[in-house]
Order: sequence, then structure tokens, then C-alpha cells
Amino acid sequence: MPTALITGANRGLGLEFARQYAREGWRVMACARSPDAPALRALAEESGSRVSVHALDVTDGAAVAALAVALSGQPVDVLLNVAGVIGGGREPAAGGGRQRFGAQDYEDWKHVLDVNVLGPMRMAEAFIGHLEAGEQKKIVSLTSRMGSIADNTSGGYYVYRSSKAALNAVVKSLAIDLAPRGIIAVPIHPGWVRTDMGGPSAPLSVEDSAAGIREVIAGLAPADSGRFLRHDGSELPW
Repeated sequence: MPTALITGANRGLGLEFARQYAREGWRVMACARSPDAPALRALAEESGSRVSVHALDVTDGAAVAALAVALSGQPVDVLLNVAGVIGGGREPAAGGGRQRFGAQDYEDWKHVLDVNVLGPMRMAEAFIGHLEAGEQKKIVSLTSRMGSIADNTSGGYYVYRSSKAALNAVVKSLAIDLAPRGIIAVPIHPGWVRTDMGGPSAPLSVEDSAAGIREVIAGLAPADSGRFLRHDGSELPW
């Protein structure tokens, strides 16, 4: 039985990944800052032993390390770094409200970088042994096309853009550094999805985005490691 370790599994795409993988017969380790979220608990109850729920804040290095120890000896096929935040200035007007030039909240910026960049790196370092013991050996980190420098034609969103560009750089280095260990690492843009972050007017459902990403993950080969992909498998410019 393959195993997926998923962060941010209490809602949105993280929850949907857990649901879809469990439905396909995978074992799911669902990690969340809010492990008692009703939807996640309901999923765990209806899925039986296939879904285990773990309290985890990816900004807490000691907690990440402790979970890795608690899960010692358990192989992980796919590490899915889903936990992420857009930052306090999420308003779309004028380049992202407080994320526009001249209106930065620098403490918020630090928090976004901690969650979106350091969090996935902490997970990769802590669970490298679990991944090496798995058969598929894949690290997948949800990013955004807003992290593409070549694709930035509208400016603004300094906080969110910089965090996802940094995440892309981290994953590219993971792809290179972990290749000798047989690890595949890719950043994937999920599309504009109807989640708390994406908002109700987004054109893509969480079900369709998660299903597309799972198909991409299933087809990943070593040659794909380090590519910047969309949820449909097409490639984005850095």
C-alpha cells in the first residue's frame, strides 16, 4: 500500500488530496495545525486505518522533527507540501492591498516565508529517510505561477510572489541534490482554485485540481525532477 504524507490537510486542496488518495487505497498521513477540523476527522473516521491525523505546524522545527521520529520506520512514497499562506494583504485591488509597493507588513512577510519556504524545506530534511524507504520517492510542493519571474507582468503581491519564487528555487536545488538518492522533487501550480485562498470566483474546483495533480504525480519520472509544472502537466517558465 503506497503512502502519502500531506501537510495542510485540514481543508482545501490538502483535505481533497487526503480524500482522493484514501479513496484510491493509499495510506494517508494527514498533517494539520487544526487536526480536530470536522471534515478531516470525518474523513479519518470513514477511511478507517487508511488515514491517520497528526497535529503539525510546519513553522515549528521541533514539531516537524518529533513527527519524523514518531513515524520512524514508516516509508513515504509521496511527500505533498500543501500548507501555505498568501499573507495578510490578500485584497486584489492595487497589486494586492498591503502587498503593494509602499504598504508592506514586514512581520507578515516573515511569517509567509516561514510557512511557504522554510516549511517545505523542514519537511524534506526531516522525512528524507522515510522517502528513501518508499518506492516512489517523490517530493511535491504546491507553488504558484505567481512565483514565476518570467510570467510576472502585473507587479504587486511582493510577499506571496517572493515566497513562491523562493520555494521554486528550493525545490530546484532539492531536485539536484537528492537525485543521487533517487528522489524526484517538483513544484506544481494547482491553478486558480476555489479555496479559502483562491476565493469563490476561481474557475477550478478543488476536486479537479487535486485529480489533475495526482495524475501528474503518478506519471513523474526522474527526468521530470526540477521541472516547474501546472496541474495539467504542462510546464511553466521560471
